[in-house]
Amino acid sequence: MTRIVVDASAFAAVVFREPGFEAIGRRLDGAAVFAPRLLQYEVTNTAWKKARREPVKTARIFSALAQAFDDRWGIVWCDIDAADVAVLAHATGLTGYDAAYVWLAGSLGADLVTLDRQLAKLSADAA
Repeated sequence: MTRIVVDASAFAAVVFREPGFEAIGRRLDGAAVFAPRLLQYEVTNTAWKKARREPVKTARIFSALAQAFDDRWGIVWCDIDAADVAVLAHATGLTGYDAAYVWLAGSLGADLVTLDRQLAKLSADAA
């Protein structure tokens, strides 16, 4: 079974059916999916931003958010090592948020599923 860490850019695309969501959904299906709890906050913030930009879609956006973290994906929630993530962020110039996903993927020996090209490259280089 493939082990993956999903970041907020990729997971939000699936949740809110943004461009590319089908391909990401296929990568998540049947995989062991891991994420830091940070994912919940980032996707919640994405929903808030979307609702502010498109108020007429607020009900649909919040409905998608309510279903985002059900058991469909079987996400395994992981703690991160804050000091290690800070060192990684400092060394790479990433935010602490982004470094958390890269660090988790590296610590689990998992692929990182992201729409962020910089993160994907860093994760691939670390593998």
